[in-house]
Amino acid sequence: HPIAFLRFALNHFGLTIQQEAGKIISLEGGYTIEIESERLFKLLQGGQVIAPFDDVEELCNFIKMDLAQHGQS
Repeated sequence: HPIAFLRFALNHFGLTIQQEAGKIISLEGGYTIEIESERLFKLLQGGQVIAPFDDVEELCNFIKMDLAQHGQS
């Protein structure tokens, strides 16, 4: 199940889920992940699409690096 897997990955990377509604997960830093399908996740920030990801680990790494770059943890 993509939501359970995504939840597990986010937790593993230390990213906090702030809200979950259907196929949309809101995170710290204004990030939103929209689950498009079993293997496709769309990352948004402040309502703007950043990029689609087909790899959860890559998605989590991107968010971690972006948060670190902007001085948030």
